[in-house]
Amino acid sequence: MPIQTQGVVALGKGRPVSLETIVVPEPGPGEARVEVQACGVCHTDLHYREGGISDDFPFLLGHEAAGVVESVGPDVTDVAPGDFVILNWRAVCGQCRACLRGRPWYCFNTHNAKQKMTLTDGTPLSPALGIGAFLKHTLVAAGQCTKVDPQAPATVAGLLGCGVMAGIGAAVNTGNVGRGDSVAVFGCGGVGNAAVAGARLAGASTIIGVDVDPRKLQWATDFGATHVVNSRETDPVEAIRSLTGGFGADVVVEAVGLPQVYEQAFYARDLAGTVVLVGVPRPDMQLTLPFLEVFGRGGALKSSWYGDCLPSRDFPMLVDLYRQGRLPLEKFVTETGSLGDVEAAFHKMERGEVLRTVIEL
Repeated sequence: MPIQTQGVVALGKGRPVSLETIVVPEPGPGEARVEVQACGVCHTDLHYREGGISDDFPFLLGHEAAGVVESVGPDVTDVAPGDFVILNWRAVCGQCRACLRGRPWYCFNTHNAKQKMTLTDGTPLSPALGIGAFLKHTLVAAGQCTKVDPQAPATVAGLLGCGVMAGIGAAVNTGNVGRGDSVAVFGCGGVGNAAVAGARLAGASTIIGVDVDPRKLQWATDFGATHVVNSRETDPVEAIRSLTGGFGADVVVEAVGLPQVYEQAFYARDLAGTVVLVGVPRPDMQLTLPFLEVFGRGGALKSSWYGDCLPSRDFPMLVDLYRQGRLPLEKFVTETGSLGDVEAAFHKMERGEVLRTVIEL
């Protein structure tokens, strides 16, 4: 039967979020209802509140989450009630042209729940990234549930559902960072520092964090950066070249999403190097580069979708690395809070005071 629970909703563009009573349906075919234990406050949720993704208000916010499957609908076989899962927003279909070519991380037809969660007056909600997890129970497609080791705390495991996976994947999956590589990361917030951690996991010998905030540069050092550059004080392109024998980095990750920063990343890579864009630009932004430079420098300019991850492969592996002490997910959690703290967490995030606020339910 349907469940009623309190959830965080963005009712209109730019308006502070509010706690509303949400009606969560019984799972239908291919769906699962999950008891959410923890959900990170991600910048994407703020984008939704600001109308930067779509105008399909009201939005049920929250998507970077972990919890326990409470019930499943007909024909669900991959997860069962009681399973500890991380929620993902790219549940692969297995049938599209990307999946059939053996590239499911590019799936072009990802799944979400068919039924809508609603307000008590019947108003349908648009769940953030097809999840909506700032509430005690949420309804998702069963494929959005990735079973992982229940020994991992939900407060850290849930971070793999979005930002941390995006950053690690940008370095490891999209950038193909390898042993001995040099890596530069522009933007040392949650996603950028996850890229730093990913580069360290992959065996990079030189890892350079670039930011304008000394606090974020200290975080980058904590996650494994061998050098940091304050780009407010120093030309980052010249600094990166000087730290890499005058050549530039093998892989440069742009985790900001600004054209001027991307241009710096482009010139900070070595010949035949790779630039990976994981920062999310606004729709109105434009990028201009000398076409001859694009040709003459060779290499690759890539965009990273969700860290080009395959949740069924990557989430359990990264949880195992966390449990082995090789991936310090707990360092991303600056503070914890409750549902009523989401709006304040947005402001702290905008001021750069936190890597992640995690809401415990």
